[in-house]
Amino acid sequence: MAWQSPAVAAWEQRGTYRTLEGLKTFVIDLPAARTEALEPLLIVHGFPSSSFDYHHVVDALAEHRRVLLFDMIGYGLSAKPDCPYSVDMQADVAQAFVADAGVSTVALLTHDLGDTVGGELLARHAEGRWPVEITRRVITNGSIYIEMAHLSAGQQLLLSLPDERLPDTAGIDGATMQASLAATFAARSRVEDSDLVGEWELISHDGGHLLLPRTIRYIEERRRNQARFTGAIETHPSSLAIVWGTEDPIAVAPMAGRLRDARPDSTLTWLHDIGHYPMIESPATFLEAVVPALS
Repeated sequence: MAWQSPAVAAWEQRGTYRTLEGLKTFVIDLPAARTEALEPLLIVHGFPSSSFDYHHVVDALAEHRRVLLFDMIGYGLSAKPDCPYSVDMQADVAQAFVADAGVSTVALLTHDLGDTVGGELLARHAEGRWPVEITRRVITNGSIYIEMAHLSAGQQLLLSLPDERLPDTAGIDGATMQASLAATFAARSRVEDSDLVGEWELISHDGGHLLLPRTIRYIEERRRNQARFTGAIETHPSSLAIVWGTEDPIAVAPMAGRLRDARPDSTLTWLHDIGHYPMIESPATFLEAVVPALS
């Protein structure tokens, strides 16, 4: 299709579509740009965006390793069925992607909803239900302690709605969604308008913006199953690095401190004057923290 954002068009060209768990899934499988010296990296994005979040940083992450990205079901370029959404669904697709890629060892980089899906994957691994070796992981801004989260007015509104697709006449437009995303950035962040346009195009692709009351239900799952998701994040034996934007208005900074206290052998890198989307707000600063943690 014709994209308004050239960056989105380029991103789609880098990937392919695979059928995983019976659903069309957009995936990107990047080989190492130079000598492959490190284990493959699986990246899991957040709500309500997609793997496009990483378009500024993925090439640097792939310098010495294979990098696997995918759009979760209901997000980005993947299928957007009108059905109940669950963390299990997304974890099933992540597992299928890793298996389809023929990968038996991974490092994990997760953000936002991806932290929760990553927690489920870690829990499955501990139970012997995900037969891969997890070497190391980096967790970035996400509401891993949901009772500490400062949910936005938009999130609270979506959660107050029935778990069903919005009508085509619902008043969610590009300007509103771009403003909502920008409100999660730090005041000093200078994000290109083209990035926000691209994010909106992918959120709204195939009517995805009308499914937001369905896809946001992961927050309710977090409330019910926090002991499982965050418990696995805290206790999984793989090395853990925490990289956190200090000015996140939703997944507030004290969450990262609490995780550091729960996991004393982890490292915590603060990204000062950066909000909820470090990889978009300051790609260079994000890479300075993440690349050493994954190496």
